[in-house]
Amino acid sequence: MTEAIYIGQDALQELTTVLQNRAFSKVAVLVDENTLAHCYPALKPYLPEHELIQVKSGEENKTLQTCEYIWQRMTELNLDRWSVLVNVGGGVIGDMGGFCAAVFKRGLYFVQVPTTLLAQVDASVGGKTGIDFHGLKNHIGVYKEPQAVFINPGFLQTLSPQQLKSGYAEIIKHWLIADAAAFQEQRHVGLFTEDWEELIRHSVSIKSEVVAADPLERGYRKVLNFGHTVGHAVESYLMDKPGRELLHGEAVAVGMLCEAWLSVNHELLPQEALDKIETFLVSIYEKVPLTEADIQSIAQFALQDKKNSRTTINCTLLNGIGKAVYDQPVTVQQIIESLRYYSLL
Repeated sequence: MTEAIYIGQDALQELTTVLQNRAFSKVAVLVDENTLAHCYPALKPYLPEHELIQVKSGEENKTLQTCEYIWQRMTELNLDRWSVLVNVGGGVIGDMGGFCAAVFKRGLYFVQVPTTLLAQVDASVGGKTGIDFHGLKNHIGVYKEPQAVFINPGFLQTLSPQQLKSGYAEIIKHWLIADAAAFQEQRHVGLFTEDWEELIRHSVSIKSEVVAADPLERGYRKVLNFGHTVGHAVESYLMDKPGRELLHGEAVAVGMLCEAWLSVNHELLPQEALDKIETFLVSIYEKVPLTEADIQSIAQFALQDKKNSRTTINCTLLNGIGKAVYDQPVTVQQIIESLRYYSLL
């Protein structure tokens, strides 16, 4: 597991302590144009002498081409295996920066400073790093834990409502797979919470416990993939459709509805529970219009899912709210039917 996760308004002060105590040979900071403008100024006072590496924001830039640029800059800056890369941003920066650090000179240190809700509750924790490849989400990557994660809820003030909703989807996922009581309580509260820090702490604790039990996703960790088999397929398919692209959490919300329906289809989840999940998610997330041609194409993307075994699509489903079961085989036709269910909501 990650060596340390610091959550709260004083998290950035802990960053100073960690960077000083480790006596890293050099410090480089990875940002995009958004985090450079809105987050880096608040972070800069807590950093020792450092160099900046800037890339373009957006999932469409989470590619090998961008990695080549990062590695080129790391080479120009003479970073060695005792250097540290500070990743400041959302899931794209964290995933890509972690991957670049993990393979550069066979691995140098990195820390995560997640600045979006999605990154704070999910992407920055657990040691998954990776990039997209030929339109396939996170198709290339490695498991590599950061030295530490520094979560400052204050950064959420820089986010749009759309970005907050995207991150909130992963919080909902954690309730659905591991905490029925939290789901029951929070579905009456919804997105309009004033205590993000407590929600972040709770969500991170759920994910951390799961990852600690199965760091390399040999089994139990797969429960964290609820909503992601269909969600990644939807996200990948729409990635190159101008004007139709979805944020990761928006796609996961679609995936959770579809996979909750599949859970009913597999006689694991009562219809009453699906009704509650449906009512809650539909109240927060706008409907994504899908044609029959879209549905057929999205289902084919699911065949590329990393959890698959040969030609079997393995899905994580709900065995009741608050409990997930992994490696549940589903067919392309069942995914098509789940997407048709979603399109008729």
